Amino acid sequence: MKGPLRIGILGGGQLGRMLLQSAANYHVETFVLESGNNPPASSVSHHFVGGDIRDFETVYKFGKQVDVLTIEIEDVNIEALVKLEEEGLKIYPRPSALRIIKDKGLQKEFYKLHNIPTSEFHIIHRKHELHSYINFLPVAQKLRSGGYDGKGVEILRETEDFHKAFDAPSVVERLVSIDKEISVIVARNEAGDTAVYPAVEMVFDPRYNLVDYLLSPANITVQQLASAQSIALEVVNALGSPGIFAVEMFLDIDGKILVNETAPRTHNSGHQSIEGNYCSQYDMQMRVLQDFPLGDTSAVKPSLMLNLIGEPGHSGPVKYEGLKEVLALKDVYVHLYGKHDTKPGRKMGHVTIVGESKDELFDKAKFIKGKLKVVS
Repeated sequence: MKGPLRIGILGGGQLGRMLLQSAANYHVETFVLESGNNPPASSVSHHFVGGDIRDFETVYKFGKQVDVLTIEIEDVNIEALVKLEEEGLKIYPRPSALRIIKDKGLQKEFYKLHNIPTSEFHIIHRKHELHSYINFLPVAQKLRSGGYDGKGVEILRETEDFHKAFDAPSVVERLVSIDKEISVIVARNEAGDTAVYPAVEMVFDPRYNLVDYLLSPANITVQQLASAQSIALEVVNALGSPGIFAVEMFLDIDGKILVNETAPRTHNSGHQSIEGNYCSQYDMQMRVLQDFPLGDTSAVKPSLMLNLIGEPGHSGPVKYEGLKEVLALKDVYVHLYGKHDTKPGRKMGHVTIVGESKDELFDKAKFIKGKLKVVS
């Protein structure tokens, strides 16, 4: 009798942890590769392997012991994945898609090549090249690789801001007059079938450039919703890879939708799907990995997701103030990521609220934000 499907995950953070929680519902054996002491996914996997996901030999050796391999972060060794795929290992998303998305320069050129709407941009290699684009200001400068959770981005409004620019390969994008930031998650399987989640609206914390909260479904028109879903499908079908993809977009003040970035994995903008949608993004990823039918992306009810981040001035072993009061609320679901230490701005968990109306969601969110604190 054939044993359980062996699923490998590169990365052991909170996304891996929530994927493994969904994996517990299936006949699978899970393997996680990650460095560091006790990362969030280490306590819920069958096999935890300590190692660098950016190292060729480590990733290659890890991949040889599984039947299918996936990621929870883009910063992995692509060359090892290419070799494993050539040797017959199923890797979702495929290395070809990862290579495009991992490099923000290649990603922007990919949108341009496929006529996917995105903001105007230029690619530079060194800081001094910015002087050639003074008439292009104001811009967002993004490092081509290595940026995440708001890191690796600088806003340059005038030449006086050039002192804080990155002196490294980067993309400079013309700033968009943003009305809303939205995201659409798309699942694609090996046969090319797709499932699209309703668009969500993201509101960012200006202190850390992280999502403060999101609303599902987004408060946009029916036409804008259809357009956002159509554009997200274009992106994913052009990539031509199975997997879960979060397509982040700007809705500008003129009502135009522009693709900002794509994440080739489960994403912060889909956390609410655990309780807010019939099939969560994590269960959907498990379905893709096992070649099972794609799930129902419909919303059960409107939902709101709050990120729990470390409070300013608190670093060290984590404590959660107000947790009992929040857990006593109806239709409120707390997810803690199992991180032992907090620091200002670090993602430590999230709370999802489901309800019948936006007023109900916002009333509870206001109470939770005032009550639940991540401190040391």
